[in-house]
Amino acid sequence: MYQQKKQPLCRAITLPVVLLLLVGACKSPIPDRSVAETMDAIVSRLYAQYEADKLDTIGEAFVLDFITPEERDVLATNYWQFQVNVPVVVSLMRDTAQSRPPFWLESSGFKKTDMLVKNELYTYEVWQKKFPAGEIKLGINGFDKHRPVYFVSVASQDATVQLTIEPVFPAVQHIDTLGIGSFTYHDWDGLTLTAVPEVLRGQLLLTTIRGRAREAHLVRAFRKTDFPARGEADQLALTLGEDPSSAMTVQWRTDTTIKSAWVAYWQTNYGDTATQQAVVNRLEDRLLINDRYNHRFMAELKGLSPGSSYQYQIHSESGAISDVFQFATAPLEDTFSFNWFGDTHNDPAAGDLIKLAYGQDLTAAFSLCSGDLVNTGLHRNDWDKFFHVAGHVFAKQPLMAVPGNHDSQDGLGASMFQALLDYPANGPKGFPAGLTYSFNYKNALFVMIDAASFPVAEQTRWLEETLASSAGTWKFVVFHFPPYNEVEPYPEIVSQWVPLFEKYKVDIVMGGHFHYYLRTQPLKGNRPDEHGVTYLMSVATAAAREAKDKQPFVARRIENGNFYQHFRIEGRQLTYTCHGADGSAQDRLIIKK
Repeated sequence: MYQQKKQPLCRAITLPVVLLLLVGACKSPIPDRSVAETMDAIVSRLYAQYEADKLDTIGEAFVLDFITPEERDVLATNYWQFQVNVPVVVSLMRDTAQSRPPFWLESSGFKKTDMLVKNELYTYEVWQKKFPAGEIKLGINGFDKHRPVYFVSVASQDATVQLTIEPVFPAVQHIDTLGIGSFTYHDWDGLTLTAVPEVLRGQLLLTTIRGRAREAHLVRAFRKTDFPARGEADQLALTLGEDPSSAMTVQWRTDTTIKSAWVAYWQTNYGDTATQQAVVNRLEDRLLINDRYNHRFMAELKGLSPGSSYQYQIHSESGAISDVFQFATAPLEDTFSFNWFGDTHNDPAAGDLIKLAYGQDLTAAFSLCSGDLVNTGLHRNDWDKFFHVAGHVFAKQPLMAVPGNHDSQDGLGASMFQALLDYPANGPKGFPAGLTYSFNYKNALFVMIDAASFPVAEQTRWLEETLASSAGTWKFVVFHFPPYNEVEPYPEIVSQWVPLFEKYKVDIVMGGHFHYYLRTQPLKGNRPDEHGVTYLMSVATAAAREAKDKQPFVARRIENGNFYQHFRIEGRQLTYTCHGADGSAQDRLIIKK
């Protein structure tokens, strides 16, 4: 329960954005049919009645004519619900750039005022309506996926009576106070209000996430994949568990005709074959016209011999449904190599780099990716393209990745990333498994952090515990946003995580996000120090971004091109090389301990 405060409270409070999910995933009591259920039914009916080319042309008028009166009522009332103890005035702030107001807004009694609310990017017109005490029901933002969705503030009609708000749906809501400096979107709490009419200041502010624009998206919404699932296994990808010397995880997809599948595997040059049944999940991308549903399989192979080569093949009841591929467990000695890629964005140019890197070192143990694997992480067709452009590399060489802001979009979390790639479930307590995690490979610790979905502060304790408990000779940290760059500062990362990197002697921190290459001097206390931490930033997609004036901490900067990075560890020596798209060496570093 939330009570109105006497003084404005205009502070940014960051909560886990994954708690604010699409309505269909929420566990709160829903008095009527949900928006998610309603949209599922509408989309299924559209598929049944119209061809794909028609779905590409539908507009709001078509949708409103197509849906039933009952569905219209759900979409007008069940998007946002809360209860108030006294009569109130609800102010709804709608982005003026949206082509048309939500269909239900005016007909439900809201009236447009002359007031405007602004932040650095958007201007919002204010609509208001008086409500009696009790439950308030509001409708969808629109059918157009307009990202700056509306938000609301609430004030008692009688200023002498204290207002309380009790959330009904979604169950987890953040309610603050409206004023200059308030944020309105959890997935972008750095975007704060710069102009708020005096009469609205101090009202209770119900914040939201931009991802809620997707809940009723139908206009220009439907997509196709160039690589739909079939009755054969594809998108094979290996990932490492907590013990790479004796285990390997295999994942793949098929169409829904394959109900059961398993991995047959054997040590190279030995005849005995073992099998491991796979766990299967049914994945849905509701707006993917030609591949709405498919099956994703995962099997963990355990009890493998260290330093050994294995071959494997996927089988179903119809027989073999994949080629034979090969992988290796961690070697016996502390000598190994690995590759690292910055942003790949399901770009064919990045796929060429992935294949080039694999070909130049067939013995590389695995590849790292520091996020933005795809352009839109919630669209399965982007993931289909990512696996396609990479060829069969990840069927032979494990991929260890973390989400970037494109993989974890608009406050909705990285659910597709999590469904497609299985990683160790050893992250912060209470967090979804496999997004922030760590793994050890021989004498090295790799700390993988999802900085795109979760706040810095809520991962700091886990980060310190993980670093403090490691006896690794080498320590690497991978996350998307580079703390040292020349484009945008990350003061919270610098203040909370950088001291831990220095305290526990992290060797290299890898990031991406900004589309150029940068290597810092070893840094300690924000100054060059030979005993400090080296920060790397790189990009595998072909796009380039102009850097600002070179900063004193920069050791090497390349503003154009796309790159991959190769690491080789030989006991207490590390050799690092950055390669260009033609395979040529662009930067080198050797660290000895």
